Amino acid sequence: MGERTQVLVIGGGPAGSTAAGLLAQQGVRVTLLESSTFPRYHIGESILPSVLPILDLLGVREKIDKHGFVRKDGAYFEWGPENWDLNFDHLTGSGRYSYQVIRSEFDHILLDNAAELGVDVRQGTKVTEIEFDEGRPVKARWAASGDRSVTGEIGFDFLVDATGRSGLMATKYLKNRHYQEAFKNIAVWSYWRGVKPLDRGPAGAIAVCSVPYGWFWSIPLHDGTHSIGLVAKRTTFAEERERLGGVENVYFDALAQCPRIAEMVDGAERLPEFKVEQDYSYSSEQFTGPGYLLIGDAACFLDPLLSTGVHLATFSALLAAAAISAIVDGGLSEEEATSFFAKAYRQAYERLLVVVSFFYKSYNRESQFFEADKLTRRERHMLNLYESFLHIVTGVEDLDDSRDGTAALDKVAQRIRTEGDVDTQGGILAGHNEAMNSMPASPEKAVGGLYLELEPKLRIRRLAPAVEAE
Repeated sequence: MGERTQVLVIGGGPAGSTAAGLLAQQGVRVTLLESSTFPRYHIGESILPSVLPILDLLGVREKIDKHGFVRKDGAYFEWGPENWDLNFDHLTGSGRYSYQVIRSEFDHILLDNAAELGVDVRQGTKVTEIEFDEGRPVKARWAASGDRSVTGEIGFDFLVDATGRSGLMATKYLKNRHYQEAFKNIAVWSYWRGVKPLDRGPAGAIAVCSVPYGWFWSIPLHDGTHSIGLVAKRTTFAEERERLGGVENVYFDALAQCPRIAEMVDGAERLPEFKVEQDYSYSSEQFTGPGYLLIGDAACFLDPLLSTGVHLATFSALLAAAAISAIVDGGLSEEEATSFFAKAYRQAYERLLVVVSFFYKSYNRESQFFEADKLTRRERHMLNLYESFLHIVTGVEDLDDSRDGTAALDKVAQRIRTEGDVDTQGGILAGHNEAMNSMPASPEKAVGGLYLELEPKLRIRRLAPAVEAE
């Protein structure tokens, strides 16, 4: 391994491989250190259409298309008394579908693609320590995951932390991770074979179905299995586990209260292993600082209700690559570029946090999981939630803003402000209205005179000076 690189990326998931690949395309020298050896397991199988344009930028979309993943044409929601289809064919452009993926395979394709683009990818290499110079990370020490006696160090100009929920910088050095109290949930899931296909909703849809103390997902995968999981509040889950005598009993008790998915698994075979994970939503106080950027789950994590994990990972990677490229090219100062990255990523995260919060508040099951109902049926209709969810939860608003300054989200935010009652506007919603209304865009919605451009080259553009009238 070389002793120095321009950019060190720690973590080879979708965030890390995307950032590294995009930087390599710009001629930046990138080294990526990944502690695991791929393929490796990861949850988060349902992907949003917003990922497709980024796959295009990486030149890997055709390979993903041909791999055989289940094509996802939308989602099916059964939320309390309401149910509806979320059809991606209502979107514009070529990104009117997505995938249900086995993440070990999907992530491996992206990491291999990064290597093909020129990234120095090192698997089985765990970063053990970061060295700082007056607050700026300048060197990483590493050890081979299979033999900790094999060690080394590498210097760098910029650090991209893509270490996922473990969050090397945020948890070990910055200690600036804050959790969303409203979304301290637990997920328990397993895989099933021989599941009956969902008999409604778009082709290849994820099914999201509420139960009295949480909700289920069901995701069809191309190996013939279904990923089926329960999300419940941490406190409720602990109480039910104590009452029922174990994790499996909680899962099956909730499943019995979910007719749609219970019918699908009737007669199916559940594979032996149960998996449990904390789905605690959180964000770091700062996403960037001198010489470093946090991307993907290393910076923030959102409740999995809307399948936004890979969207936020790849979108933040896109922003990070654009920011670092601008610094390396000399087009922007480090402060300008990283400030743009931080604001754009935080707003993308917060706008989705608003939608999840609004979703839980608006579709109440009068249970200990969902918050008290704040909106009448008439008010929910006036907010046109279907349209709002379609445009926001598919992730396309973030990319559209970068391309053409679309005002669709502004209209959604305005409706939430003006049509919802006062209580609904309080708490989380009121705190994020400004974030929803100020997403950076090109060029009409530039932030600090800067906006993101995807074509013909990935870069951050500066607004042209206004011409003064004579």
